[in-house]
Amino acid sequence: MKVGIVQFLGTNCDKDCKFACDVVGIKNEFLWYESKDLNGCDVVVLPGGFSYGDYLRAGVLAKFSPIMESIREFAKKGGYVIGICNGFQILTESGLLKGTLLKNSNLRFIHRDVYVKVEKSKSAFTKGLEGAVLKLPIAHADGNYYCSKEDLDYMLEKEMVVLRYSNSNGQIEGSCNPNGSLENIAGICNENGNVFGLMPHPERAVGDLGSDGEPIWSRLL
Repeated sequence: MKVGIVQFLGTNCDKDCKFACDVVGIKNEFLWYESKDLNGCDVVVLPGGFSYGDYLRAGVLAKFSPIMESIREFAKKGGYVIGICNGFQILTESGLLKGTLLKNSNLRFIHRDVYVKVEKSKSAFTKGLEGAVLKLPIAHADGNYYCSKEDLDYMLEKEMVVLRYSNSNGQIEGSCNPNGSLENIAGICNENGNVFGLMPHPERAVGDLGSDGEPIWSRLL
């Protein structure tokens, strides 16, 4: 497997994602946002950061980048795509995932460790991890996941909710929700399970930084 890590203007977690790939032994390379060539990559990563400075709305301008045209086609054909933080925002803005990411309910940037419970879902990125509780860092101002009731009901029916904010025992409680996300949602996938978006940063919990992010990266092997 070869992983392509997309670099937009304003991306700042690209090297973190490369570090995570290197730790688990995944071949990887950077992909420039102005190119349409995915260079034969089997998995595409949209890292965190502030693509286009988050002007207008987080992720909204990145969806017009030339590489996103290729990524949309890649995903439609079953290619694996994971979007982390700003990457998650780009996936929703691009229509590859349902819903949107709003301002945090406290209207402040949040940077701390959280616990997330892995739900039973169609996500190829969490297969075999169902029920696990992972400790991962978050760092965002627009992580408040929201969607319509119709979309939520559909996602629950189709097992598209992948991660929920929880306590260390895996209990889903309102007090564990750091940003006001609907139903404590921290990550979702598309109906086929090949596109996955999440707000926590698994690339910041690998190697000497921790181990809870490694199971997600290992699924890319």
